[in-house]
Amino acid sequence: MMIDPLSQIIALLNPEVTHSKLVHASAAFEVSRSDSNDAFYCLILSGKAYLNIKHATQLTLNEGDFVLIPALGSFTFSSDQTTTKEMQNKPQFGDDGIYRFGPISETPKIQALVGHSKFTSVDKQLLVSLLPSYVLIQKEARLTKIASLLLEETQANRAAKDAIIEHLLQVLMIEAFRSSTQADTVTSLLAGLADARINPAIRAIHDTPHHPWSVTQLADQARLSRSAFYSRFNRIMGVTPMAYLLNWRMTLAKHMLNQGNMRVSEIADKVGYGSSSAFSSAFTRHVGQSPGSYALWQDQSLLGASN
Repeated sequence: MMIDPLSQIIALLNPEVTHSKLVHASAAFEVSRSDSNDAFYCLILSGKAYLNIKHATQLTLNEGDFVLIPALGSFTFSSDQTTTKEMQNKPQFGDDGIYRFGPISETPKIQALVGHSKFTSVDKQLLVSLLPSYVLIQKEARLTKIASLLLEETQANRAAKDAIIEHLLQVLMIEAFRSSTQADTVTSLLAGLADARINPAIRAIHDTPHHPWSVTQLADQARLSRSAFYSRFNRIMGVTPMAYLLNWRMTLAKHMLNQGNMRVSEIADKVGYGSSSAFSSAFTRHVGQSPGSYALWQDQSLLGASN
């Protein structure tokens, strides 16, 4: 069975929930954050809100809309398009677990599920770059159910809570990306997977990264001439076919080195290098460290984090 590239990338990103909350707003509000590296998702249960992403776009979120942003950056989330001095900028946390803008006695005009998560992969910048900058899905019942389950689990104290949250978050992200009807997919993995010719080449790379792929062989997978494939892949994915292959092989190699249960020669074989020396040279050029130095640095980083 062939590997699904989108599921594989989400799993390697290893998302963890940092915040998940239910927000009620009966008063006007505006919340701003600067330089957030979190992934962000929001489901509007009722009403209308606005999300302004710096250097990107302003999204109007209506009832039933779900937005997912893999790398948020600076943003403003508000109840109105124009800012007024009466707007509240900090919600009050209630005994019922709800964050509120305005008095609890007033009926909320906006209700939303809001969540932040972080990606713990050491190669998160590369992996996030393969995803669209945002996806917006309108009135998708499956996403509503998954987001509600995720919120419920984060607020509960049950056995295997962390494992359930981890898997629900991965399912939420995969479902959001594959359900996307509005997305910034100019150059991204989603755009490549949506292209009937580029899709087989991407899947071939992910399914058999150890194969000695050439541009011509990948073009055969796409049933295009070498030049037509190269141009089309570069335009849709934002990188050349061989650069994508190299990046993916190095990402897998980093992941295997982090696990710490494989020899360098085994990793070299799994990512398509005929010898340990050839792999070590390629890895050092790409990462700036030898495989052994990289593994030691990761061990020391993890040890420092645990202390």
